[in-house]
Amino acid sequence: MAQTPNLDGVLIQWGDRLFYPGNRVVKVKPQPRLDAGAMRQRAAAIRERIEATVVRRAPQVMVKVTGGGRGMQAIAAHFRYISKNGRLDMEDERSETLRGQDAVHELTEDWRFGGSLIDEVGYRREAFNIMLSMPCGTDPLIVQRAAREFAQAELADHKYVMVLHDHQANPHVHISVRAESRHGRRLNPRKTDLHRWRETFADKLRGYGIEAEATRQATRGQNMSHPDLWRLKAKEDGRLRKVRPTISSGDKVGASRAETLKGWMHIGQALAGSTDARDVKLAGSIAAFIREATSSWKRRNESHEIGRELQRSALVVDPQIRR
Repeated sequence: MAQTPNLDGVLIQWGDRLFYPGNRVVKVKPQPRLDAGAMRQRAAAIRERIEATVVRRAPQVMVKVTGGGRGMQAIAAHFRYISKNGRLDMEDERSETLRGQDAVHELTEDWRFGGSLIDEVGYRREAFNIMLSMPCGTDPLIVQRAAREFAQAELADHKYVMVLHDHQANPHVHISVRAESRHGRRLNPRKTDLHRWRETFADKLRGYGIEAEATRQATRGQNMSHPDLWRLKAKEDGRLRKVRPTISSGDKVGASRAETLKGWMHIGQALAGSTDARDVKLAGSIAAFIREATSSWKRRNESHEIGRELQRSALVVDPQIRR
């Protein structure tokens, strides 16, 4: 009879791939083994992420780079946009509040000369525009506090300003950050950086008692494409000529789906084979989550087949344990 795989080991191996893909390192020397205590702690953290995603359906944070100015002209225009031309309070990296058109002008000049000179129109990105958002119903002031702590942790040594927008459905904070730090290093966020930023923002929100998750779209079985900020502005003004599809597609999306489903399948099978009724119940939640998440995919046969595999795995468990 085949030996039942170690449940904690399966949770760590496949949970890391689902929730912490940026931490995976390949082709290196063998890593030191986790001791029993550390392994249980790591597996418990993965289990908590699984339950938050498939059982509680915790609200997901959004952190997105919406653009960035290639010269002071574009950067100043963004300052005016996020502050509503000085009517909304801006907060800088020193936690000082800036208000009014004169403050926007002074901020522009400070950024222009505060480091390497930023020309009026340039060829490289001199600032990044970041938006941090939570679903409707979240306390806007807590979103603002969490965004402040996020910026202090992730954007240290950079000039930045942030503005809370609570007049729309989803409370969100706009952050404009100068690309060059005080030490001359330039910000260049990549996909792994964005994922870490989402994790940091979610962690800051949880510190205020707000349930928030930063699960990747692929792990959640989603493939939405969020529009750029300039498209949203153009749509509001009636200037948008072409609407882009909101669903991502292509070979990369298909490969990501396949890897995600593989991970959920391994975790679901391991949980279904447990002697703990709670694990079996969680396996059933995973099966339901997969069926729901993949219901809109084109490759329906594949998603149904994986759902049947999880169901067959669950059926081998003693009925008494299910109760």
